[in-house]
Parts: sequence; structure tokens; C-alpha cells
Amino acid sequence: MADGSSADSGGRQTASVIITWVMAASGGLIFGYDIGISGGVTVMESFLKTFFPSVLSKMADAKQGEYCMFDSQVLTAFTSSLYIAGLASSLVAGRITKAVGRQGVMLLGGVTFLIGAAIDAAAVNIEMLILGRLLLGVGVGFTNQAAPVYLAETAPPKWRGIITTGFQLFIAIGVVAANLTNYGTSYISTWGWRLSLGLAVVPAAVIILGALFIPDTPSSLVQRGKLDEARVALRRVRGSIADVEVELIERSVEESSKMEEGAFRRIVHRRYRPYLLIGVAIPLFQQLTGIIMIAFFSPVLFRTLGFGSNTALMSAVILGAVNLASILISTFVVDRYSRKLLFMVGGAQMILCQVSVAWILGANIGFDGQATLPKGYAVAVLVLMCAYAASYGWSWGPLSWIIPSEIFPVEIRSAGQSISVAVNLGITFICTQAFLAMLCSFKYVTFIFYAAWIVVMTAFVAFFLPETKGVPLESMGELWRRHWYWGRYLVDEHKHVGTP
Repeated sequence: MADGSSADSGGRQTASVIITWVMAASGGLIFGYDIGISGGVTVMESFLKTFFPSVLSKMADAKQGEYCMFDSQVLTAFTSSLYIAGLASSLVAGRITKAVGRQGVMLLGGVTFLIGAAIDAAAVNIEMLILGRLLLGVGVGFTNQAAPVYLAETAPPKWRGIITTGFQLFIAIGVVAANLTNYGTSYISTWGWRLSLGLAVVPAAVIILGALFIPDTPSSLVQRGKLDEARVALRRVRGSIADVEVELIERSVEESSKMEEGAFRRIVHRRYRPYLLIGVAIPLFQQLTGIIMIAFFSPVLFRTLGFGSNTALMSAVILGAVNLASILISTFVVDRYSRKLLFMVGGAQMILCQVSVAWILGANIGFDGQATLPKGYAVAVLVLMCAYAASYGWSWGPLSWIIPSEIFPVEIRSAGQSISVAVNLGITFICTQAFLAMLCSFKYVTFIFYAAWIVVMTAFVAFFLPETKGVPLESMGELWRRHWYWGRYLVDEHKHVGTP
């Protein structure tokens, strides 16, 4: 249900309803395409020769060892610079939403991403390349802030998990499309990388067209005083209209408007602390799963393990396809089974896979990285990484977008989602910038490092995350009040209103 009804009005699943949700979920395409494209481009020799010749020299120097051949802070800045821009723009997006709505923010995101893609495709120096990446980051920050909340606000409670998972599904589609693009363009010896980067205009055009043809969310329209448009939008995303939903949305917005402070100042108050802490912890932990190894650097990682350039790119395609398949599975189980159960089972599988990969690399390549991984063990590593990608795809991947989009009360939802996306992109920047240096320094122990974090994350979810499956958005407060730990922050709320 939209962010406003305690009763599930359901609604009819018309073609218009489905198209609206698909168009909104397609906001994940630009993020997914960039995730997949950047890692593949960085192993293309024509790209490295143009911008990073020192990395090519390292690859030719056997003394560097397999683990360190791609260790270049400037090279990782090509990938990570996007996330600094994304962090800043996601925080700004929360304020822009008040003026133009979630639909408008998604449209702005698509336009800036398209411009960034065009600049990168035409780049002739590193400065131009980084400028394009920064504009891509603005696009990602805007769409990541708006699209998941759009889906959560327009979905009925019983389907909210499935519908919000659509955002992660389109991320995975973008990753697979990018990996296939990289594999194909790698055969164009001199300018294939330009085609890979330039084709990012396609997913950008998809989100631009999508944003033009969908209505804004009912709550966003009500917040801007557009009640008639809110009713029309509710009919569009339901296939029918429930007056009680509009009334409850109006009531929630009216109550929030009485509060003098802005959402960003209000969110640090005691009564909102549980939502804020979970909204920060989940995206933080998502990146500490080690997904950075798969998402951005799988071609680099497989080159490091002794795969050829084209073989590494094809291995990345396989990993992306496995992740996509697992997210499709997630759409059928996310609203059927406990969110916490999926988190914990997925975490256990990822731990097992990472520890096994560390053992294989430690036993065969060693710490100096001078040996080559035998073919049989290389296949085993690929299989384990696929199993890891699958477990992430049906647990921490989609759930890390679902949980933050559904837990925040309406009066702080834009601010909360902005902070959650900013944390996600901020820790992505740190992990991206540090990964190749970490791989060079820690060698195979890098996998143990991430496995240890997953142990911590799984325990945190088990003890501190309330079960949100099937709970209407406006009823989340009662859920948190009953929690064994977070309840202390919401008991006698009126006593603490305005108390930092």
C-alpha cells in the first residue's frame, strides 16, 4: 500500500499499473550499467594505453606479482569518483524532492547521467574522463534516492517486497548488459572502450522516458498541495482509488507539516534514532559483504587470478547472469519468507564461499602471488564466486534497498532515504578506492576480511532488525515500539519530541 493506509486496498493489476512500476524500477538500470561497465573497461589494453600506461607496465613486470598488477590509485579513482558525486547529490536530492517530487528527481538523474556518458565516450584525457564520471555520479545519486522510495510508496504492503526488488532487478539487468557490451567491444582493438562508455546513454534514455510517462507518488503530491493530482496518481498506481488512502496520506502529511524543524534536523531526535541507525547500518553492511569484488572488479579479479583478458570478461558475464537469476528468485520469496531469514541464510552462504576462495588462493598462489592458479582450481574459484553472487542476489542485494525504503515515517522519509543512499555511495567510494591496494597488500586474506564482516552483519540483523514483511508503511511505528531494544526509544514519544 502507499504510504498512507492501514488497510490493504489492493487495487487491480492493470497494464497501466504494471508499466508504472516497471518504469520506476528502471531507475536501477543506469546504476547497474555503470557498475558492470567500469570494471570491464579497466582491463581493456586500449583504454589502459590511453589513460593509464603505468598499469600496462606493471602487468608486464612479473616481479609485481599477480595480486598487484592493477594497483593504481588513479585507476581506481576512475571508478570511485562517481560515488563521491553520488554521495553529495543523494543528499541534495532529498531537498529537491520537496520542490519537484520523486518523478522529477528521477528525470534529472537520467539527464545528468546521459550527459556524463557522452563526455566519457569522447574523453581525450583523465580530467575529461573524471568529469564525465562525476556527472554520472550525480545521475546515480538522484535516481538511487528517488526510485526505491517511489516503488515503496506506491506498492501495496503484500507486494511491496516484490515491487521494490524490481529496482535491484534492473540493477542486475544493467550489470549483465554492461558485461556483455564489454565482452563484445573488447574485440575492437582501439576504440572499443569508447563504445562501452558511450552506450550508457541507452539506460539513461530509458529512465528519462520512464520518468516522463509515470505520475509522481501520491504522498509527494500531497506534500506539495496537489490533492487532485494525488487522487489521479493513486488511481494510476492502484487501478482503482481508495479514498481512505488519500485521507490517511493527507493526515500524515498534515501532522508532519506541524513540526517546525526540517527533516534533516528532525531525524537525529531520539524518537527517530532507531530508523536512522538501521537506515545507516544496512547500506553500510551491504558494501562490507565484499560485493565490490563482484560488482566493479570481477574482470580485474579474474585477470589477477590468471584468466586471459577475454576470459575474464566472459567470467564477469557469467557472474552477472547468476546474480540476475538469483534476484529473479528473490522476487518470488521476498514477500513469502521472513526478511531476517533471507538476510541470515544469504550471509551464511557468502561466508562459506569467501572462506573457501581464500583457502584455494592461499594454497595455490600463496602470499607472494607469483604462482599461477591451476585450471581446475580456477574453475572452482569461478563456481564459488557464482555461488557467492547468487546468495547476495537473493538476500543482501535486494533487501538492502527494500529495508531503508520502507522503514522511515513519512515526515522524514526523503531525508532518511537520502542519508541511506549517501552512506551506500560513500562506503562504495571507500571500498572501491581501497580494493586494489587491499588486494595487493592483503592478498587472499582480503576474502577473509570480508567474510569476518559478514559474520558481524548477520549477527546484527538477527538481534536488531524488526521483521517488516507485509507491514503497512504507516504501521511501522508500532512494530518498532514492540522491539526488545528499539522500543525504549519510542516509549512515551511525546515526552521526547524535540529532545535530541
